[in-house]
Formats: sequence, C-alpha cells, structure tokens
Amino acid sequence: MRIINLLLFVLVAGGCSIVESVDSAEKSVLIEAGFVQQKMDLAEGGKLNYWQAGQGKTVLLIHGFGGSAVTSWQQVMLALSQNYHVIAPDLAWFGDSESQAAPSLAVQSKAMTQLIDKLELDEVNVVGISYGGFVTFDLMIHEPRVDKAVLLASPGVLFSNADLAAMNQRFETADASDIFVPQTPKQMRRLLEATFIDFPWYPSFIDSAIFERYFANHLDEKRQLIGGLTEDRDRIASNINVDALPDSMLIWGENDLVFPLASGIQLADYLNSPIVVIPEAAHGLSNDHPDIISRAIKAFIQ
Repeated sequence: MRIINLLLFVLVAGGCSIVESVDSAEKSVLIEAGFVQQKMDLAEGGKLNYWQAGQGKTVLLIHGFGGSAVTSWQQVMLALSQNYHVIAPDLAWFGDSESQAAPSLAVQSKAMTQLIDKLELDEVNVVGISYGGFVTFDLMIHEPRVDKAVLLASPGVLFSNADLAAMNQRFETADASDIFVPQTPKQMRRLLEATFIDFPWYPSFIDSAIFERYFANHLDEKRQLIGGLTEDRDRIASNINVDALPDSMLIWGENDLVFPLASGIQLADYLNSPIVVIPEAAHGLSNDHPDIISRAIKAFIQ
C-alpha cells in the first residue's frame, strides 16, 4: 500500500475520515493525470474494477495482498502512463472488485483474461507484485497474448512447502493466512512493519481506521485464496514449458522478509531471466521504490 503518505496525513488529523480523504485524494491525482476508473461484469458474476490511461504498448499492473490497484501502484501508474497504455485492476475481493466464484488463483487469472478480452488487446505486458506475481506467472503460461512479464518479489512455482514453513517461522505463525489476511489491527501492523523499510511510528489508535478501510472486507475469501496457493502452485507447475514462456524480468528487495532474495535468484536461474536487486529494500517495492520500479519496467519493455 501507499501507506507512508497516508500516515503522514493521519498523524495530522487522525481518525477514519482522514483515511477516506487521503484515499480520495490519491484517486483524484490519477483522474487529473487522465486515468479513468471503470467496472466490468465478470462472467461468473461480480464486478472487476480497473483504472486505465495512456497510449502505446499495454502494461497490466497486478497488485498483491493488503491493497488495491491505487494503494499499490499509484506512483508507478503515473510514471508509466506517460509512455504506455496502463491498466491497473483491483483483484477480486480487493478494492472495489468482487466475484461470485469460489476464491482461487485461477479465478483471478481468468478475470484478467476477461479484461484483456473486453479491451480487445492483442498484446499485453504484465507486471505483478507478490500475490500478483503468482497471477502473472499463471498468465505467462496460459495467456498467449502476454508479450513480456515482470515479477516483483514473487517466487512463482518455486515456492516450496519448506519455503512456506520457513516463512511461517519468520513470522511466528502456523498459517500463512495469519500473515497476509490480518484479522485485527494488531496483526495488520505486524504485516506492514515487515513489508516496508523504515516503517514510521504512528499512534496505535490509527490502526483501526486503516484496518477497516483496507483490510477488513472479504476476510473469508482472502483466507481461501492464501489457503489454496499450494494447490494453485502445483496446478501451474504441471503445465510449465519454460522454453515457451514469454521473456521475463525479476525485481527483488535485498532485505525481503516475505520472500527472501535467495528465492528470487533461484527463480531467475530457472527462467533464465535478469533480476534487478534493490539494495536494502524490503517486500513493498512498488511503494518504497516507485521510481526504480518504473525505470526498470520501461527499460525492459521499451
């Protein structure tokens, strides 16, 4: 999320109303830059919310857990839309999107395919961060219109059961859902502190307002998404022909606590892809380092 700017405003005014005001302000900046917010009916029922602006090659930005298109990508959206046609959807059960289907990674991927169909795109470059990177990997295999792909802090099919156990141990929990789908403001604070570099201090009473705005909705569906990831991983792995995958690039933080850099190096070797390592960076790359991310994407897509 673009939580840092949010907190600076919250510290001044406090309370739920300012959280909503900052969210509205960030959307207004996008609208002033030419972005249009739209919604699409999903075949399985529900609505997919998305933003788009710009001209040129298409870049599809897919966010991760705990946020939305705007909270995850706003600065990157602004930078890329100067040179590209940028599309940034809210995944199902995040932001302003929801689906009537049973939650799974495949449902997310199919929603992205429906969006590509609706916009009549012949070719698309996909950029996904964290959970959005898993969706991106699925599209790399099953969506022939993907030209190039950029994976930010997302290990794809190489995230083993042992890696999952190690991650749970780092966060002192037995279930990954307790990490990525916080049930309380206190659990949310733990996730945010582990995601961003130099996470600022702010009064704990603010946590409740942030939690209610960005984390409290669709908790059951989000837990199902996390719980089904190992099954999704195995499904994707069974269909891989590495030589047939589109060209890809990886971007990783040197100090990522969620998916350590070793996972990124392993995936880069597996895909024979370049990897950009950001020194001292953590997991929330699109918020902590939007300029570096934007420049790397532009250089790769050209």
